Amino acid sequence: MNVSDKYRSNWESYWSETSDDTGEAIWDSDPALSAEPHSALLLAHADPARTIVDLGCGNGTQTRHLATRFARAVGVDLSHAAVEHARRATSDGAVEFEQLDLTDSAAVRDLHERLGDVNVYMRAVIHQSEPEARPAVAAAVAELIGAEGRAFVVELTSGSRDVLRRAVSQEGGPGPKLQRVFQHGLKPADADDSEIPRLLGEAGLKVLAEGETVVPQTEHLTDGTRIDLPAHWFVLAGA
Repeated sequence: MNVSDKYRSNWESYWSETSDDTGEAIWDSDPALSAEPHSALLLAHADPARTIVDLGCGNGTQTRHLATRFARAVGVDLSHAAVEHARRATSDGAVEFEQLDLTDSAAVRDLHERLGDVNVYMRAVIHQSEPEARPAVAAAVAELIGAEGRAFVVELTSGSRDVLRRAVSQEGGPGPKLQRVFQHGLKPADADDSEIPRLLGEAGLKVLAEGETVVPQTEHLTDGTRIDLPAHWFVLAGA
């Protein structure tokens, strides 16, 4: 299957209307808060000599950090506009970006054939995917890592909904970055807590390590508190 035209259009419009300014996307956090600690968790189980593929790379902020920890980094995103953002911001030849629909199994298989078994980094992609597309996203992780690669997957939990409700209901309403997420029809924290581990297991992925964390945002509540969305992380291997 492929994602719906509406879902694709929502992401295309979001990234088309987002500037190249650092942190303009609400999830465009400093790698010191995201890819850096996540890499440390992944590298306890993964070979740094393997290529790492950043699924849902957006403007490539995390991908560029991953390139400093792994032999080669490739960022992929559903949105052409996001990929163009990433390319404009990247001068390092060790980082490559391309458009990829994770629900397009043939395209995912082709990427695996070109790169071999890779490591995967995926930050908060399943939870906002369309419900019918989520199994294919989990299957894409399994296809790409194959027998030898490893994956780091972090997804928002139901506790994120409470944080988002607080952000929406605060005096003055949500900040401009969060407003844009809703205006473009994006749906954060849409998956139930039990759904993510079930989908990963059904895709044939084995959990090597897991834990609780947060996904830091680049926007704050009116009282100055940074919006940190509760999440759960997994390090995964193929079955």
